[in-house]
Amino acid sequence: MSNRRTADGDLHEGNDRSRDFVAHSRHYVFRGNVSLAARLERLGCRQAQVINCQMPWQHDGYLNFETKPFKSRQTTGGVGDKVSLPLAPALAACGMKVPMISGRGLGHTGGTLDKLESIPGFCTTFSGDEIKRLLSEVGCCIVGQTKDIVPADKVLYSRRDVTGTVESWPLISSSIVSKKAAESLTALVLDTKFGKGAFMKTEAEARQLASIMVEASNSVGVKTAALLTRMDSPVGWAVGNSLEVIEAVQCLHGNGPADLRELVLQLGGHLLLLAEKVSSAKEGADMIACKLHDGSALQTFQQMCIAQGVSEEVAKELCEQNFTKVFRKSQHTTQLISPETGYVHEIDAMLAAEACLVLGAGRNNASDAVNHAVGIVLETTPGERLQAGTAWVTVHHDNEPLDEAVVQLLQRSLLVKHEVLNVTSRVVDVIV
Repeated sequence: MSNRRTADGDLHEGNDRSRDFVAHSRHYVFRGNVSLAARLERLGCRQAQVINCQMPWQHDGYLNFETKPFKSRQTTGGVGDKVSLPLAPALAACGMKVPMISGRGLGHTGGTLDKLESIPGFCTTFSGDEIKRLLSEVGCCIVGQTKDIVPADKVLYSRRDVTGTVESWPLISSSIVSKKAAESLTALVLDTKFGKGAFMKTEAEARQLASIMVEASNSVGVKTAALLTRMDSPVGWAVGNSLEVIEAVQCLHGNGPADLRELVLQLGGHLLLLAEKVSSAKEGADMIACKLHDGSALQTFQQMCIAQGVSEEVAKELCEQNFTKVFRKSQHTTQLISPETGYVHEIDAMLAAEACLVLGAGRNNASDAVNHAVGIVLETTPGERLQAGTAWVTVHHDNEPLDEAVVQLLQRSLLVKHEVLNVTSRVVDVIV
């Protein structure tokens, strides 16, 4: 590594020394030592070198197709981010093939797979051939990494919690790009989040990360755009696995929180534009909205659930919004009361996520079990007026009494001021 800045020592995909270093570093991941990309970051390697160094060994399993007509969306992680659940079937209803390789909860963020596995019978483990079948039959799927698909990244992803590298931008970048390349995509839209509940805390950091990922994705033949989106408050109303699935189904009915709907329309619109299905992102967003309102996106979601192991009866009850027949309810619910009157300026996403982690909705360690029933549902959102003495959040919990740590975290997350807050779009910019 001492010659990393010399002309013959660059760490790039074509350099034999970089390949040897990468191969040797696999064992450090298995032994639980500090992750490769974090080491490189500290050593001052150029950003492109870090990503190219990891790509050869993370992209060591992929889907082989005769053609590559596939599109997808990927997020850098957030709180209450259930966007993929309505977006994938909405895009499939537009005639696109949408494979999504997703992950489990990591650090403070919830995992898409954990959310879907709260649906009884939902399976996320499939081989490459089975994924091809799902795409042929349904048009979309949301699955996890397997021994066939980016197996090295699966190992690295599982080690980030215990190596303190959850927020390492080289690992975020390479993990996302390697999975997307493995999906044989032709187009990709990235949801690059920044703010209190994101790995990137500032817009400048998110812009840098987005630029790196767009460049890396384009370099492997995937037309890519990145949306910079705010993540200071949770997306939507719900944080917690089954609670977020409920909200996603509401969105598929054309209802649900306005910010969730905005993200689905904006991300879907830009992806349809990249795929040359429409002439503008606005036209694409209108097409997604149509699929949410005419029921075709919901129907596709129901078909996806059945194709991925859910019984027809359970899938039907879920999509008809008979949620009590599908999900286990938490043993208790408790509402927290606002101590003052004013306008909600913030509900700190990180503190809300930490509260949900205490409840059991997430993982402290990779081996931890996840409680699908617990979490929170916001009764107010930023910009709304809140009266003192009224409930602002409902906590779904199994332990009684409610853990005081949860109460303290949530009450600290709420910021109420006398001044009116002008709510702006979550989408700040688009990078292509």
